[in-house]
Amino acid sequence: MNILDIILLAIGLAMDCFAVSIACGMYMKKILSGPSFRIALFFGFFQAFMPLIGWLIGSSFRSYIENFDHWFAFIILIILGGKMIYENFKGKDSNKKHLNPYKWVVVLTMAIATSIDALAVGFTFSFLRIDLWLAIFIIGITSFFFSLFGLFFGHRYCHRVKIPAELFGGIVLIGIGTKILIEHLYF
Repeated sequence: MNILDIILLAIGLAMDCFAVSIACGMYMKKILSGPSFRIALFFGFFQAFMPLIGWLIGSSFRSYIENFDHWFAFIILIILGGKMIYENFKGKDSNKKHLNPYKWVVVLTMAIATSIDALAVGFTFSFLRIDLWLAIFIIGITSFFFSLFGLFFGHRYCHRVKIPAELFGGIVLIGIGTKILIEHLYF
């Protein structure tokens, strides 16, 4: 997996954070630096931490499944991408009323919920040739900045423009999964 793949993967994973941050930004009456930084920091941290946990879990099973690990990576990324695409079309506008980004417990819950995909991606990292620490750093930073941008965008512009962030992220994850499978089968 090269640096471009890692960046695209990080963007795909950050789309959940971006979508939730837009909803948070819409909820906020005024964008304050403290709550905004806290949301972005929590999202970035958990998006970076979960791949490490997934990698540790996957590494313990690597010797047993080396011959078909590319299929695991492919299937996991296809499922995650498909889930994101499904959620894009399902619609989650009714959840915005229950979203209070000023409460710590809500921010923590959202950060964990949006990073479950990153846990599964970390599991696939254990089967690939990848600079784990670089990938974790890129995923965390990307999620942090996408979250900040999502907050400001949601607060300022979301009533005018709808961006299918989860759709884009799902397509990216499916594309990366397909690329991994093709590379392992034919090269």
